Amino acid sequence: MKTFDILPMIEWGLGNENIPLGIAGPCSAETEDQVMETARGLIHRNIHVYRAGVWKPRTRPGSFEGMGEEALKWLSRVKKELGLKVGTEVANAEHVRLALKYDIDVLWIGARTTASPFTMQELAEALRDTDKVVLVKNPMNPDLDLWMGAIERLNACGIKKIGAIHRGFSSYAKTKYRNVPQWQIPIELRRRHPELPIICDPSHISGCRELVMPVSQMALNLHFDGLMIESHCNPECAWSDASQQLVPDAVKKMTEDLYLRRASADGEAAIRLAALRQQIDEIDNQIISILGARMNVAQQIGEVKKEANLAILQNTRWKDVLAKTVADGQKQNLSEAFVRAVFEAIHTESIERQNAVMTEK
Repeated sequence: MKTFDILPMIEWGLGNENIPLGIAGPCSAETEDQVMETARGLIHRNIHVYRAGVWKPRTRPGSFEGMGEEALKWLSRVKKELGLKVGTEVANAEHVRLALKYDIDVLWIGARTTASPFTMQELAEALRDTDKVVLVKNPMNPDLDLWMGAIERLNACGIKKIGAIHRGFSSYAKTKYRNVPQWQIPIELRRRHPELPIICDPSHISGCRELVMPVSQMALNLHFDGLMIESHCNPECAWSDASQQLVPDAVKKMTEDLYLRRASADGEAAIRLAALRQQIDEIDNQIISILGARMNVAQQIGEVKKEANLAILQNTRWKDVLAKTVADGQKQNLSEAFVRAVFEAIHTESIERQNAVMTEK
């Protein structure tokens, strides 16, 4: 698979050295005083970039949509007076023009924008050959190809300081998260493109202050390259996303309390891991063999149903199977969500096998 032509994060000039990149600041730049007070509170060795939304894409009109160019002047003041690098979201070519005019260091592209190839191409052309850092949030729906396509467009226009931001995915199901993490998607992105830095946005995943810390720790456990955390000097009075923003002191303490993980093991740990991974490989081989055997039986069931002119889906039977497997799984300390996900995938494959048999002439 073709790799991206990306400069290592250490060469981005953001001053993060060998620790995860720390990006923090308010969801929205509301007033000059709010921007400056929050920025002063965030000066810390673990915070390298001050973020603030200048243009706010809102689901419905009438909500606060940002202060626009005026707020870019406030970010410039933060940069000049406090020495922090600054960043904001851009969603069209005019945003890019203004952000470059005010020498904004980091530009990120939001989830709604990432989902539009036409808009992404417009942004890529506007940013062509820029030396700025450009970060791309995942689209709202779990579409890895769409996420990668947005990054490819930027890279094709000569932008080499590129990173991805994992901010979670929309879901109709009610969960404790605002946007479900679906960690397997950024993990797959890393597998395909290990050269691409990945930043986690725990604020948008969480949707509430209480979850920001555990989500951040999970990201670092997965060896993500940094965090983008929303912070406000007075979160309860924030004009947008009040429930997920932390006060600056809480952000600074959190970055000190988080555990950093090494990328590889050595010594006794490496020996123990190798032995356990050998066991995992053997178990995985057994699982594949068992799944193959199960699908062969499902295919035979399809043949019987075809001969008897029966419908593929036998809903009562499926309910019984699912209930039993969930109960058996709980005895093995397996969560209901995990067992359901596994057996729903198995059931889908079984139905496809049976349908193939029943549509044969």
